This record gives sequence, structure tokens and C-alpha cells, in this order.
Amino acid sequence: MNTSSTPSFAAKFDIYWRLMRFHRPIGIYLLLWPTLWGLWFAAGGLPPLKVLVVFVLGTVLMRAAGCVINDFADRDFDPQVARTRDRPLAAGEIGSGEALRLFVVVALIAFGLTTSLHNVRVLALALPAVAIAAAYPFMKRFISIPQAVLGLAFSWGIPMAYAAVRERLPIGEIAALMLANIAWVIAYDTYYAMADRADDLKAGVKSSAILFGRADRVIVLALQWIALLLMAGVGVAHALGWAYYAGLALAALTTLHQWRITAAREPAACMRAFLHNHYYGLAIFVGTALSMPPVSL
Repeated sequence: MNTSSTPSFAAKFDIYWRLMRFHRPIGIYLLLWPTLWGLWFAAGGLPPLKVLVVFVLGTVLMRAAGCVINDFADRDFDPQVARTRDRPLAAGEIGSGEALRLFVVVALIAFGLTTSLHNVRVLALALPAVAIAAAYPFMKRFISIPQAVLGLAFSWGIPMAYAAVRERLPIGEIAALMLANIAWVIAYDTYYAMADRADDLKAGVKSSAILFGRADRVIVLALQWIALLLMAGVGVAHALGWAYYAGLALAALTTLHQWRITAAREPAACMRAFLHNHYYGLAIFVGTALSMPPVSL
């Protein structure tokens, strides 16, 4: 890294902004939608405003922290991948020690935000949330489907949401929502990994796209629909109306669009399919919100 001159405040801010991936908010959306599913199901409608604000801000901060630790873990791999070689750590715009300090600061701010709820159970769940988020990027070296760990990290807001608004936790319902989200995360992150498959094979990085091989698209579609079936089951348990199932139907339509555009497995198309999952999560949330009374517990 060039240390001959000290970057200006604006230049440093830009580096941090890009390192936390705020210029590409898709990850915020993909983490936010299942968290909001959990909040709405837990509260039976609109959750208390303070809880909603804390969880939305916490989602933004934890996604930022996750991006930083991901790039720290992949600092030796990213320069070998065309799509990631311009990231700040890979390009040498920031040192690994500074990036690690940024991760700690952002994670601590997120944890501090959680303390404002004065809820011991939420705080107890927040600690493993940080641990799982920090562990995920390193799983690419050890397990063939690191997306499963990402799914767990992106689902952890669900039990936290229930702990924030419920005295007693419905374990079966929480498990169903988490399993649905984990299936969905593995699905959409497989599309993401399909875009990088050639480079990942050269770099020796493991991914679900490599593991699934030519069955990748079939498995992705199956996982997306398994997630929808699980969500439908939760909807039945809550006796939700037509709007909820209309949301699930719209989400199902997005999966068919993704299936169509990825037929040739062209990397740019796989990336578009990944990005399109924003609408899958949004459709489910809108259906959920419209099916529940707009009142706080």
C-alpha cells in the first residue's frame, strides 16, 4: 500500500464507504427482509417503533461489519478474482490492521445500539451473531457449502426479533422461519458464486456453485421453493389472508425469472439473478405486512 502521503478525510471516507459496501446496498436488503419477517411475525403486526428502528439500524451496521471482515478474510483471494480485485483491501488502499479495527468499531456500535433495548435475551443472542458473522468468511477454506454459514448469519435476526417483543419464544415457528431463510440464502448466494466459479476454482475457494456443479440451477430453484413452502406453513399457523399468499406467489414468479435468465450460466446473468432476489424478499415482506394489523404490541 502506498504510504507516501496521508489520504484526505474525503478520500479516507470514500475508502471506508466502499469497504463497508454502502455503495452497493443489496446486502442490506437481503439481510433486512428476513429480519423484518421475524419482527412482524413476532409482534403480530407492526412492532414497537423503538424495536423497529434498532433492528433496522443494527442490520445496516452488521452488514457493513460483515463486508469488512469478509474482505479481511479474502484479502489474498480477492486480487485473483476479476470482480473483486478493485476492492479497497485487495487494491491496497487500506491496510489489513486498519480494516480489522474498523470491523471491531462498527460491530461494537451495533452491539451498543442493541443495549438500548434493555433486553438481556436480545443481548445474549447478539454475541453469537457477531461471532457467526466474523466466522463466515473463513468457512470458504474449510467447508464445501460456506453459504450455509452465511444463511445462519443472515437468519440470526429472527430469534433476536422474537426475543425483543415476546415473553415466550415459539421455537418451532422461529426454526421454520430460520430454515426458510437459510434455504433462500444458499439459493441466492449460489447464483452469486456461479458468477465467480471459474476464478474461485483457480484460487482454491470452496462454494456451493462448485459443489452443486451442473445441478446448480435445479438445486437453487428447489431451495427457493422449499423456503416458500416453509413460509406458507408459518402463514397457515397465523391464519393469514390472501395478501400473504399473493406475496409468496410473487416471490415464486421471481424465481422463474431467475431460472430463465441463468439458462446459459453466463456470469453477468447469474449476478443479475442474485440481485433480483431483493424482490423475492420484498414480496414476502409486503404480503406479510398487508396481512397483519398495523398496530404495535
